[in-house]
Amino acid sequence: MPAILTPEQIARRKALAALPDETIDFSDIPRLPEDSAKNAERGRFYRPVKQQTTLRLDADILDWFKRHADDGAARGYQTRINQALRDYVAAREKAAKKAG
Repeated sequence: MPAILTPEQIARRKALAALPDETIDFSDIPRLPEDSAKNAERGRFYRPVKQQTTLRLDADILDWFKRHADDGAARGYQTRINQALRDYVAAREKAAKKAG
C-alpha cells in the first residue's frame, strides 16, 4: 500500500525536483576510482520471474535431463531445461539480428 504524503511533503518534493543538478552537494560522498566498474557484470543479480506451467516433454528428453543433474539425484533438472531453452532463444535472437 503506497504511503500517503502530506501537502507539506508534496510541496517539498516538488521544490527539490525543481532544483538544477548543479546545486547538489556531493562533498560528503567519496569519489569512486575510475576503474571501479571494470569487473562489473550486467544482470548479475537479475532473476527472472518464474511462471509455473505444464509442459509435455518426450520421456527420453526428460530422462536425459534427470540423469545429467548436478547431484545425481535428479534435482535441478528443471533449471537445466530452462537454461537449455534460454540458450536456444539467445541463439535464435543472435541469428535473427545477423540476418536482418
